[in-house]
Amino acid sequence: MRSITRLAAAALAVATVAGAEQQRSAIPAKPDDKAILHVLNRTGFGARPGDVERVREEGIAAYIERQLRPHSIDDRDVDARLAALETLRMSPRELASGYFIPALDARRAANARPAPDTMTMDAPPARTPEEMQAARKARQVLVELSEQKVLRAAFSERQLEEVMVDFWFNHFNVFAGKGATMNHVTAYERDAIRPHVFGRFRDLLGATAKSPAMLFYLDNWQSAGPAARPGGQRAGLLTRGGQRRPQRGLNENYGRELMELHTLGVDGGYTQQDVVNVARAFTGWTIDQPRLGGGFRFDERLHDGGEKVVLGRTIKAGGGQSDGERVLDILASHPSTATFIATKLVRRFVADTPPPALVARAAGRFRDTGGDIREVVRTILTSPEFFAPPAYRAKVKTPFEFVVSAVRATGTDVFEAEPLVQAVRQLGMPLYMCQPPTGYADRADAWVNTGALLNRMNFALQLVSGRMRGVRPGSGAAGAALGGDVSAATAATIAKAADPRQTAALTLGSPEFQRR
Repeated sequence: MRSITRLAAAALAVATVAGAEQQRSAIPAKPDDKAILHVLNRTGFGARPGDVERVREEGIAAYIERQLRPHSIDDRDVDARLAALETLRMSPRELASGYFIPALDARRAANARPAPDTMTMDAPPARTPEEMQAARKARQVLVELSEQKVLRAAFSERQLEEVMVDFWFNHFNVFAGKGATMNHVTAYERDAIRPHVFGRFRDLLGATAKSPAMLFYLDNWQSAGPAARPGGQRAGLLTRGGQRRPQRGLNENYGRELMELHTLGVDGGYTQQDVVNVARAFTGWTIDQPRLGGGFRFDERLHDGGEKVVLGRTIKAGGGQSDGERVLDILASHPSTATFIATKLVRRFVADTPPPALVARAAGRFRDTGGDIREVVRTILTSPEFFAPPAYRAKVKTPFEFVVSAVRATGTDVFEAEPLVQAVRQLGMPLYMCQPPTGYADRADAWVNTGALLNRMNFALQLVSGRMRGVRPGSGAAGAALGGDVSAATAATIAKAADPRQTAALTLGSPEFQRR
């Protein structure tokens, strides 16, 4: 048996190498600076001074392969930068007891006090210094989470991993501003998203489905079957306080977004009846005390135990929690899911209008490997379409990408990231605060307008002038981030700069730098 296993492993290794060699054929053997910058812009958040030379020495193929296996990369510098952000390591229960519950109690205490006089009845009650401190402390959780996102993107050596975390969080978006969702967002990114960004799509899908952040955001935690008896009592009966208990019912929000946004896509071949049956399958998937930071639990009393038919597949009655697992299996292995995920990844890495042939190959890789995300990304990053010159700078940077790439291009050091977080918000992309489940747009038309470009120029001036709190401008003029590949108009504008800092600001504000 051992010899057979060794033979199988050897065969797999040969096949892997052969596949990798085939994929590497599209990578330029002698890349110029444009090709290297293209790789740095798409597999990360742009070039730092000296990055082009480092990648040229290592070789693009080796660089991409290393980025695809981030745990092989030493990242102690960014670990040190994150050490002071203590909430990143806390559980939802610790965050609830130490940050959110005290703020909630303080708000209730303030609301319970009478207004100081009748002239200000409509004004919010004044808060005590202790109540304001509790509110600031609660906000600090989101601030630290946002700071780590900026710091990782700007300084992590595992650039592709950060791109993938950003991509998958946006794909499985939750809105931190909705109720108790914030209690769970730190753990959502850390425990549900990050560990699976290069793994099997089914594992990632399952982790998000059971996350309290997703269960609360899309209301599934309250979804119940027709015979549900929450808390052991029949819905609609009176509570101890004499109020009528809210009538629970089937909530289709998660079931609909699961198919439309997370797996099949809006044209993926499902019907309204599929939405209803998927929602029925997930009844009972709820949260144990969400505002106290509790985790996932299955409540049989809320579950619709009847038979369901989803996309033509029958889920027998009496399955309990496994009904939801069965739905995830069906959706993760559906051909429409392969195409939908491949399309979004190709749009992220190649062009707003994804080349159909590459989408087909990436979707095929998804199906052949059982949804192995690393293999799908490798297919895209080593494809002829990825290295075709028309793909260079074909994508417009989001505000987050623009701010982080400006930090990297200028060699700016950051010892307090909150001002950069505020800059991203002022440019129209508040981190973790995208309200719709679609996440932020990944197309140019969402981010290109005259006002946005003016705001980006103002940010660039502030960054390089030394007037921004929390940063130390670097000596980089940012020109290396463009590789000298600029229009005559841009070159003439930059040439008018009076000093190196003006040169850096004009470079960051140029049309070429807005693209990656």
